[in-house]
Amino acid sequence: MKLNFKIKYNTNWGENLGVMIADQVVELHTTDGKEWSGSADIELPKGGLPLLYRYGVFCNGHLVRKEQHSMAHVIENVAPNRKSLDLVDTWRDPRRVAGVAVPVFSLRSEGSFGVGDFGDLKALIDWAVATKQTAVQILPINDTTITNTWTDSYPYNSISIYAFHPQYIDVRQLPPLNDLQKAAEYEAKRRELNALTQIDYEAVNTAKRAYLREIFNQEGKKVLASAGFKTFAENNDWLKPYAAYSVLRDQYNDADFSHWPKFQTYNAEEIEKEIFAAGSENLKNAQFYMYIQYVLHTQLLAASAYARQNNVILKGDIPIGISRASVEAWVEPFYFNMNGSAGAPPDPFSANGQNWGFPTYNWDAMQKDGLQWWVKRFRKMQEYFSAYRIDHILGFFRIWEIPTHSVHGLLGQFAPSLPMSPEEIGSYGLGFQKEFMTEPFINDDLLEQRFGMLRHYMTEEPGCWDGLDPVEYVKKTFLDHKEHDMWTMKPQFATQRQVEGFFSGKKKQRNLDMKETLYSIISNVLFVEDHRRKGFYHPRISAQLDYTYTRLQGWEKDAFNRLYVDYFYRRHNQFWYEQAMQKLPKLIDATQMIVCGEDLGMVPDCVPWVMNQLQILSLEIQRMPKNPEDTFGHTQWYPVNSVCTTGTHDTETLRQWWEMDHDLTKKFYYDELHESGICPMVASTDNCAHVVFDHLASPSLLCILPLQDWLAIDADLRLPDANAERINIPANPRHYWRYRMHLTIEQLIEAENFNNRVASMICAAGR
Repeated sequence: MKLNFKIKYNTNWGENLGVMIADQVVELHTTDGKEWSGSADIELPKGGLPLLYRYGVFCNGHLVRKEQHSMAHVIENVAPNRKSLDLVDTWRDPRRVAGVAVPVFSLRSEGSFGVGDFGDLKALIDWAVATKQTAVQILPINDTTITNTWTDSYPYNSISIYAFHPQYIDVRQLPPLNDLQKAAEYEAKRRELNALTQIDYEAVNTAKRAYLREIFNQEGKKVLASAGFKTFAENNDWLKPYAAYSVLRDQYNDADFSHWPKFQTYNAEEIEKEIFAAGSENLKNAQFYMYIQYVLHTQLLAASAYARQNNVILKGDIPIGISRASVEAWVEPFYFNMNGSAGAPPDPFSANGQNWGFPTYNWDAMQKDGLQWWVKRFRKMQEYFSAYRIDHILGFFRIWEIPTHSVHGLLGQFAPSLPMSPEEIGSYGLGFQKEFMTEPFINDDLLEQRFGMLRHYMTEEPGCWDGLDPVEYVKKTFLDHKEHDMWTMKPQFATQRQVEGFFSGKKKQRNLDMKETLYSIISNVLFVEDHRRKGFYHPRISAQLDYTYTRLQGWEKDAFNRLYVDYFYRRHNQFWYEQAMQKLPKLIDATQMIVCGEDLGMVPDCVPWVMNQLQILSLEIQRMPKNPEDTFGHTQWYPVNSVCTTGTHDTETLRQWWEMDHDLTKKFYYDELHESGICPMVASTDNCAHVVFDHLASPSLLCILPLQDWLAIDADLRLPDANAERINIPANPRHYWRYRMHLTIEQLIEAENFNNRVASMICAAGR
């Protein structure tokens, strides 16, 4: 039989690729180093099918690296009398890589402007090279300018999937200001902002944008007339809509286009007349935003080229959502469902689930044009990155969709999903009672349990709540009496958003506590009605932890639990597998980048099926094991096709985690590190180095560790206060993303002893 191979080879290293099959080596050929092809006549083994083949890398005709037997690919079926077989495949070089993860905004150098920039990213690559690391991973770098306040520091709430945040421009790469007095003033401001221990988002962006305005006024015409800019503008059709959006956002002082007096609906012809016509008052402002994006493009492209020249994989991050007030939602609203919010069900990060506020995707509309919205997005990423992380890859299987009237994530449901009819619910032995099971169950006992805990505020602040007991205040203000000891929410407080509105501006802790408790009352249900199919229902996530569940009889609890387990862990596996396979293969094939998936949270069984089939690298975090029976993940057993790490931007750093729960740390200390003696309360540098080396020694193809956890192995370099190293707290939707390196990259590069230790550990681990 003749086998024809066509292989996409995802790697940064240009070597010769071959295939080993049926005791035969087939050398492949390429013209671009990315797609390899070849053919060979293969005699099927006497045992017939299945037939195994493995890839290998050759140098000067000698095999220097090959896949393990456990990674072999399988040909299971061949049609009878078939003379030839085409094998179209993707292979990723199993070279184990070590790297660092750090947000660009967290970088600090002697010359940065109070926030990390693309010049600093280039300097970080120098440090990676010095320490034998060959991967640098960053967070999203897209523009998030919505309110011009610190709340825009959240990097996953982007207003454009293409435009980069202006804060990342390295002003050192721009021409100097001709006005020497202004140049001196900005330099003084830069030094002041750069000396801060954390990012002052508002001050940095106010000063930096003012500086960029000065540079634009000085250099803009020349740049906009250049061949480079003209090519950039021609190849990026998103640029004009983004510039128009930015102008209108500034003009109306509101990023939500639904509030604008004009252009609530995008109209390209009208926008062209209003914004881009010669002589338009808005033209210069629009050109400023286009100039900014061109500068960002050239600077990131330079950093990307520098990484490739140094054999360093630059790994980007693709957020699963976009802002409700974004260019894409304005220009292409048909791709989104605006009546729901994307989020995540309860997980170790948040007991109430997470509500990200993003609109969910209209996959039916996206699939009609072959997922071009996503294909274009991925191909744009490939201009800069060799690998990417799909944020919340579970969203390509199903997304947790929360009604817009909810604040917490508990009242969400998976979309798409298969809701249950009352008859099907009854088939589990649980008689469906709509009022009891789908409306908040509120009685005197529940009110006493939840709101009685707030009575201490009456002592601390006499006369609060109109002088009433908190339980009585709640009854009077928010509830209507139903019957006996039963209550219901007043119509004006039936939803969490209505309650949120009542407490707007009331910032005392007693009000915050009462608001959160009222939220918990509203979500106290057993079933949630489907958002699209009336009369069909989903069991409420984590309902067993709520009060209504305690009102069930023992046999009813058993029936509900059977239903719950079937629904969340069995019912959707094939359905969600098919959903993902309609999307992910096309997107992965659109580029040559290495694909990594953030597969944390409530992971259905079908997720590893798809990721293994498509060779998407999973994410392995030791403190969040994939096997629910394990307390910790076992680094020595991690899958080859994975990225292992000690933590992410959403978790505590290694040192923080060590100090959180001493009983848990002791179990880790003895069972995983196999140490003896007394478990220390604070992680020593040796403890941290032990954890780091265990990750480096794992089979995972990529071991990418947070910068903070690399620094944790050196007493002279790590930050004295471990709590100052945290990047994000997912349970807090209004967290301020302002972590910044306490060292400069220059100091890091000069830390010879530390760098030698990092390099030695990487080499000793075989990376």
